[in-house]
Amino acid sequence: MNVLLRILAWILAVVVIALPVVAVVNGWVGTERWPLSRMRVTGEFERVNPEQLRAAVMPYARRGFFAIPLQDAQTAVERLPWVETAQVRKQWPDVLEIHVVEHKPFARWGDDRMLSVQGRIYPIPAKLMDVRLPRLYGPTSKTRDVIKLYNESCALFSPIGLEVLSVTMDDRGSWSLRLSNGTEVVIGRSDADERLSRFVHVLPQLLNRRGQVIERADLRYTNGFALRWAEAPAPALPPPLPAPLPLRYRQAGHES
Repeated sequence: MNVLLRILAWILAVVVIALPVVAVVNGWVGTERWPLSRMRVTGEFERVNPEQLRAAVMPYARRGFFAIPLQDAQTAVERLPWVETAQVRKQWPDVLEIHVVEHKPFARWGDDRMLSVQGRIYPIPAKLMDVRLPRLYGPTSKTRDVIKLYNESCALFSPIGLEVLSVTMDDRGSWSLRLSNGTEVVIGRSDADERLSRFVHVLPQLLNRRGQVIERADLRYTNGFALRWAEAPAPALPPPLPAPLPLRYRQAGHES
C-alpha cells in the first residue's frame, strides 16, 4: 500500500510540474500573464516599411513572452521587401527586439533582379522597376567577376567624363559594356583590363578629332580595335547615376 501511495504521489508531482510547462508552451499562461508590450527595432534602413514590419510580427508577438516562436517571426520579417537579414529575440520581461539589415541596391542584375552592396541578388520590388542603376549581366556564379570589371571600368572612364551604364558577360565568357554617350564596347574573353586601358588612352583624341560619337568599338584585336561611328549627332547625356552607396552601416534604433 505504501508503495502504491508513493507511486501516486510521484505521478501527482509530475503532473503538477508538467501542467504549467505545457500551459506556457501553448501560450495559455504566456499570453495573459507575460505579454510582450514593447517592440524595439534596430538597424539603419530607409525602405523597410515600419507598419509592414509591425504587421509581420504581431501575430507571433500576441502569444506572449514564453510562447512566441522566434524563428517563425524572424522568417516573416525576412520575407518583407528590402529586408536582407533579420534577427528576432526577446528581452525580459516584455520586449521583442528586431534587428534589420536592409538591402542596399548596388546595381540591376539582369532584367528583373537587383544586386545589393553585400553582393546578394534579390527580386526587384514592383514599385522600383524604374530606379536608375547600373545594369550588370552575367552568370550568377560570376557575380564577383562582373562587379570587379564594372568597378575597374568606372575607374578608367570616369576621368574622361564617361559613365559605365552596363557590363555584360555572356555564356561564353565574352565581355562588353555600354557607356553613357551610347558607345557599345566589345572587349572579348581575354585581357579585358589591358584592352580597356589601351582604348581609354586614345579615346579622347578620337572623339575630339571626329566630333562624333563612336557607335561601336571592337577591342578584340591584338594591336588595335575597329570603330563604327554614329551618323546621328551625339545624344544628350543621361542624368548621372546615383553615387555609390557605402558598404558600412551605422547602428540606429527606435522603440515602440
